[in-house]
Formats: sequence, C-alpha cells, structure tokens
Amino acid sequence: MPAGPDLFAASVDVNRFAPLAERMRPRTPEEFIGQSHLLGPGAPLRQLIERKSIVSCLFGGPPGVGKTTLARMLAASVDAEFVILSAVSDGIPRIREVVAEAERLRNQYHRRTVVFVDEIHRWAKNVQEQALPHVESGLLILLGATTENISFEVRPALVSRCRVFLLRELTPADLRTALLRALSEEKRGLGARRLSASDEALSVLVEGSGGDVRKALGGLELAAQLTADGAEISRETALQATGTRLARHNKDGDEHFELLSALQKSCRGSNPQGAIFWAARLLQTGDHVALWRRLKVIAVEDVGLAMPEAIGIVRACEEGFHSVGMPEGRIFVAQATLLLATAKKSNRGYQAMDAALAAVEAHPNAAPPLHLRNAPTELMKELGYKKGYEAPWNHKDHYVPGQTYLPEPLERSVFYRPSKEGHEAEIHERMSHWWREDKASRGE
Repeated sequence: MPAGPDLFAASVDVNRFAPLAERMRPRTPEEFIGQSHLLGPGAPLRQLIERKSIVSCLFGGPPGVGKTTLARMLAASVDAEFVILSAVSDGIPRIREVVAEAERLRNQYHRRTVVFVDEIHRWAKNVQEQALPHVESGLLILLGATTENISFEVRPALVSRCRVFLLRELTPADLRTALLRALSEEKRGLGARRLSASDEALSVLVEGSGGDVRKALGGLELAAQLTADGAEISRETALQATGTRLARHNKDGDEHFELLSALQKSCRGSNPQGAIFWAARLLQTGDHVALWRRLKVIAVEDVGLAMPEAIGIVRACEEGFHSVGMPEGRIFVAQATLLLATAKKSNRGYQAMDAALAAVEAHPNAAPPLHLRNAPTELMKELGYKKGYEAPWNHKDHYVPGQTYLPEPLERSVFYRPSKEGHEAEIHERMSHWWREDKASRGE
C-alpha cells in the first residue's frame, strides 16, 4: 500500500523554489515560535505530539500564527492516512469518497484517516453534518483551522467532539526570532547568502507584518532579493519590500464586529481617545455604511435622552460625509464620534423598550382600556368606549393626574425611569412632579 503524503514535503531538499515562509515552516515543537501555552513543557498539545496520540482538534487564532503548521505537526506524529479537504470546493460527494476509503483502510490495514480542513469556517453546514457521524465514531480524525470564532462558525455538535486550541497573536519578539532564524538557517533559509539585517530593517518587517509570520518572512524574502549577497538589509530596502501596510480586516468576519464593539464601548465609556482610534480603524477599512450605522446606534442606545439632539447631529455629519467625500469626510466622522464619546450618557430609553417588550410577551393579548378607545358610533359609546377620558389640554401643565394609559394587569407598571444625566435630568424632574400628582389623585 502506498504511503500517505509527506506533510513537510516542502523542505528545501524537495522544493527549493517554495516561498521562504513555506520552507521555514516548523517541523517539531522545538522549532515552533510562540504558543508556549500549547507547546511548552507539559502543555496539552505538546503531550499529544510527544505521545504520538491524536484526537479531533480545532485550531483558532489570527492569521499567520501557526494553526495549519500545528495541525500538520500533530498529524505527522502518528501513522495515519492524511487527507486535505478544501472547505470551499469539497462537498458531500467528496466526503463520501473519503469515508469509503477510510473504511477500507481501517478494515484491511487497521490504518486511521486524518482529515485536515483549513478555513473550516467556510465549510458548508450540510457538509459539516455529513462528516459529523464519522468524526463521532472515530472513523475520521478531524483537524480544522480557522481565523473566525469557532463557537459561531462551526456546528456546535462538531465542536463538542473536538479539542479546541486557541492560538495567540505573535509578539514582536516572536516575529524577530523568526526573521533571524530565516537569515541564519542555511539549509532552508537564507543563511547560504550570508545576509544580515539592521535593527531598523527588522523593526520595519515586524511592524509591516501585522503579527503574521508569513507576511514577515515574505517581506524578508523580497528584501533579500533586493540585497546583494553578504550585504546588510537596510531600513530603506525593508520599507520597499513591505510596501503600504493594510490593516487586517474582513467585513464579514469576527474582527469587523470586534472593531464596531470597541468603538461603541469606547463611546459608552466616555473615552474619546479610544473612540477616535477605533473610528479611524473602521474608516480605513472602507466599510463606511457599518461605521455610520453604529454611530447612529450609539446616539440612541448610549447617549439617548441625555442628549436627544445627538442622533440629529450624527445624521447631519453622515450627510456631510457623503456630500464632500474623502479625505475631508474624515472630519465629519471625527465630529460625530467625539460628540458621542464626550456627551452625557443614558440608556434608560433602551432599557424602557426592553422592559415594555418583556411585558408584551407576558401579556400578548392585553387590550387598551376602554377610555382610551375611540367611539365613532353610538353603540361604542353605549359600551363605554372613550368614557371618562380627559384631554390634557384643559389641565394644568397639560397633565391629567390619575388618568391611566396601560391595560389593567399592567396599570401601575413603570418601564421608563429617567436618569439625572444631561437633558434627562429635566425629564426626571417633570416626571417626578407627575408621579406626585398621580399619588395625590389616588389619596396616597
């Protein structure tokens, strides 16, 4: 029977034309950079590899931190057939083929099958369901990698049958170690060219990578191509190699919503420094629709009635942004963001609506009291419609003490309790007066 594929066949001995990042891919835990919480002495993943044991695992974390490498390393530690599936193009028919072959290998050769799916968050839900019973039975050992939130993007039933390992973003020191190793390694790296790099050049490559070791090594490889053998890679050459750094962003991914959350929490926490930074990050992504939508939400959810004119100002800034375009449009974003971050805050309106919705759910058939109903016909008047209703215009302060406006089971409910922040302090004072009038009308 032919042996399974060599998971590290991209070494320089086999393919010297592979990218530097592929050639430098770690093959043992000792070569791995970072992730000591998973690969340090006694750490769970280290133990699995050393004991040549394997279970279904999901690896989550930012791009370029070693998820795929760890999956390959774990698979290479055991004697098993290794199958790579595409999360995009391999559907149910391919799963059935893999299952049939896995059953044949198990029955004839007592050989296990390891299935690796990169970007497993792209795996269609029906394909995940097709694979589930075979992962559950142990016929297939699943190794999956994703940059997205595993809890949201992978079927819960599949997650429950896998060990989940979360990788952390690499530190600048980790990335510098990877670059220096690639410069010195003769067999797989650039050591044969006797290159060096200035501290400034290394800093440029690290900063330009955005925490992604593949990008860092890719930048080093291009910088090396622009440098003569035996020479030093300069800061200027590193800048040429890295080019314009683009912030990592996927508007459909978790990070997009994390940026929006950071913006809202900074505004809510009255921190203009954080608010303007996260607004700038979102502005840079180009998803201006999401940015303005979130600013409008903040205006009513977090500022609310403490400054009721905030929503109007934000909408005016949005209109100005679209009217003048970039780059001047950034000023409108700044004005709206800083206004919201420094304004008085109240979420009492938000809380009031949630309380009212809960009451509606508890009393779905609650009807308006008769005195609030119109009486366009004589019959309706005879039935008591509108009877006893008093219009507020003929009363002091345009308020009718004791007149009820809620259905009978909820008559004394209080959904909105104004704060004493900003404009809402005035509302609080006015409502307190009304409450005193109501109590007096009831003889309390």
